[in-house]
Amino acid sequence: MGQKIVIRGAKQNNLKNLDVSFETGKITVVTGVSGSGKSSLVFDTLYAEGQRRYVETFSPYARQFLDRMDRPHVEKIEGVPPAIAIDQVNPVRTSRSTVGTMTEINDYLKLLFAHKAKLYCVNCGTLIEEKTPEDVLKTLTTDLSPISRVAVTFSSTIPTTMKKAEVLELLAREGFTSVVNETRDTLWIAVDRFSLARASKSRVREALETAFRYGKGSLRVYVQDEEGQFQFWR
Repeated sequence: MGQKIVIRGAKQNNLKNLDVSFETGKITVVTGVSGSGKSSLVFDTLYAEGQRRYVETFSPYARQFLDRMDRPHVEKIEGVPPAIAIDQVNPVRTSRSTVGTMTEINDYLKLLFAHKAKLYCVNCGTLIEEKTPEDVLKTLTTDLSPISRVAVTFSSTIPTTMKKAEVLELLAREGFTSVVNETRDTLWIAVDRFSLARASKSRVREALETAFRYGKGSLRVYVQDEEGQFQFWR
């Protein structure tokens, strides 16, 4: 048996010394004819006590800014958690209003997803995690063959106000002249190309650090295939 909310001797409004209990964690529907005391039980008794106890957890200074409900006319209520109430009236007349936006639960859900959600690559399904150049170096030497030839790249977006040639000219001034891959509005610029077996760790580490710096925290690694073409790896 789960935890219960127990109400004893409820006399709010038209309730006649009512005793009732509800199991938490379940949906309970209270029905009845008009005037039978549904709102008196749910809103004026159960919700009122839950809201009152919740407000009392704040400091006296904070409580002065919160709406407070009167103590319900009841002998005893046990097991009531902090509560919110949603009635039939919709005070926000917009098609985008939901229970989540009206109760501000959406704000907390956004924080929850931002802190607890995990991001996976849509191409390979790999978990996306924050990595340092040392982490990437370890992955390269562990997951790739020593004879692999790789290109470490960073992305450069082509602004709508500029042409591709103009962007390439600016990159060339920084010493970057090789485009490994490109889409309609993004260029993947090679920082360095090398064979893992021949390149020193310091060279690989420097390339990764440069790509992270120019790519504002992100980079791509391309691996040369048997036909000499560089294919996206990670």
